[in-house]
Amino acid sequence: MTEPTKEELLARIAELEKKAAGPKRSGALEFRVGEKGGVSVYGLGRFPVTLYYEQWIRLLNVADGLRAFLEENKSRLKLKPTE
Repeated sequence: MTEPTKEELLARIAELEKKAAGPKRSGALEFRVGEKGGVSVYGLGRFPVTLYYEQWIRLLNVADGLRAFLEENKSRLKLKPTE
């Protein structure tokens, strides 16, 4: 078995870099605990949303109110087109 040439290796590196840089979005949300103890949610947008425990609990406690607010104001909100 012969060793790959420099050009073959460079082509393989370029192929792997292209795969690694490609879209990684699966649509799933991912949760992580940061160094400072905040919980970050990845997958909602370009940047993660990070809140501390007490903030998440406050937000979850008003989830029904937030849903109602969103529905009441849906006509004023910017929505992505459905496919």
